[in-house]
Amino acid sequence: MNAARTALIAWTSCALATALACAPPSPPDSSVPEGAADGSPQALVESSLMPTFTVRGEPVARSSLADRMAELGVPGVSVAVLVDGEIAWARGYGLADIESGRRVTPNTLFQAASISKPVAALAALRLVESGRVDLDGDVNAHLTSWRVPDNEFTEQAPVTLRGLLTHRAGLTVWGFPGYGPDEEAPDGPGVLDGHGNTDPVRVYKAPGGSWRYSGGGYTVMQQLVVDLHGKPFAAVMREEVLDLIGMSRSTYEQPIPLERRDDIATGYRPDGDRVPGGRHTYPEQAAAGLWTTPSELALYAREMQRAWRGESTRVLGEGLAREMLTPDADDWGLGPAISEDGERFRHGGSNQGFRCTFAAYIDGDDGVFVMTNSDSGGELASEIAITVAHAYGWSGPRAEERAPGGDGTGEGTERE
Repeated sequence: MNAARTALIAWTSCALATALACAPPSPPDSSVPEGAADGSPQALVESSLMPTFTVRGEPVARSSLADRMAELGVPGVSVAVLVDGEIAWARGYGLADIESGRRVTPNTLFQAASISKPVAALAALRLVESGRVDLDGDVNAHLTSWRVPDNEFTEQAPVTLRGLLTHRAGLTVWGFPGYGPDEEAPDGPGVLDGHGNTDPVRVYKAPGGSWRYSGGGYTVMQQLVVDLHGKPFAAVMREEVLDLIGMSRSTYEQPIPLERRDDIATGYRPDGDRVPGGRHTYPEQAAAGLWTTPSELALYAREMQRAWRGESTRVLGEGLAREMLTPDADDWGLGPAISEDGERFRHGGSNQGFRCTFAAYIDGDDGVFVMTNSDSGGELASEIAITVAHAYGWSGPRAEERAPGGDGTGEGTERE
C-alpha cells in the first residue's frame, strides 16, 4: 500500500469518525433530520450499508459507511434524499480535499460527470417547446459553427435531436477523459473535429437505428444550443435551466472559476493520489461539465416530477416532460435512463476522480442522489443508493440477487 493510500485511509477514518461522533446537533432548519435515531434511513446509511448484490439463501453482509470509504479509498461522499417532494436530509461525509483537511458539506460542489447530460438536455428541449427546433428534424438545419459531416449513413437518415438525446444518432465517441492542468482544451467545434484528445465525432451507422452511448452526440447537442442562442453554453444553461430550477450553486463553467475553488471537491485516484490539478477540465460541457451538489440534483429531479404531473411549467410543459421520461426500446428517455420497471429516471457519472449516481421516481416525489470524489466511488455510490431505497421501502434501486455459485444479472443502479 503506497503512502498516499495509507494517508487517505487514516484521514478518512479519522475525519468520518470524528464527524459522526462529535458533530454538534443540527440546527432546526438543517437538512439533516433533528435527532436521527438508530434505524432511521440516515443512520442505516452510516452504519449498515447494503451491498450491490446478494446471494440467494445467504445472509446479507453489511458494512459501515466509514469502513467502506476506507476499504475503497473514497475520501468524501455527499448524499441527498428527496421524500414527498422535499429534501428529507442531506449530508457530507469525509474530506473534500485531503491535503487541506477540508471536509465535505452538503454545499460542496462535485463534478457530476455524465449526470450533466440529462440536465443539459433541458436546454435543447426548451428549444423544441418554443418551436425553434424539430425534435425529429435534421440538426444540420440549425448548426452554423459546425455541421455533422454527410456520408453514406446520413444519406439513409438524418441526425436528429431525438437521436442525440437517446443515444440513437449513430455517432462515435462514447466518453471524454478531460484535460489536465498542462493540456490545452479545444473549443466545442474542435472537440467535434478531433482536435483534442478524442477522435472526431462522426456518424458510423444509420441514425435512428440501434442504441450506442455517445458523449459525442451530446457535444453536437451542445453546439446546437450554442449556435441557436449565440451565447456560451454555460451562460445558456444558467439562464434557461439552472436559475429556473433554483440550482444557484451549480455551474457548467469549464474550467470552474478561481473564486469558486474553495468550495469544490478535489478528485482522487483509487490509490489516494490526487488527480493532477485536482480536477480535469471538460470542454464537452453538456456531456460532462456540470459542477453541482446532490441537493441541487434533487431540485432538478423534483422539477421533472412536477412537470410530468403538469404541476410546473417553469422549464418544460407536461407534454414534453412526459415524452422525456417515456422509455424507448432500450430504456432511455430524452436525456435520462429509465429503470427497467419504468418507475424511475436515473443516470450515473464517471469523470477523472469523480463518481456519482441518482435515481428518482417518475410518478412520485422521492429520489436519492450520491456524489463522490474518487475513481473508486462508483460502488459506494450504488451501495448508498440501494440502502436508501431499502430503508424507505422503495422499489429500487435494489441489489442484484444472484444464484449460489453464479454471476447473476440484475437491474443495477447506474447506466451511462
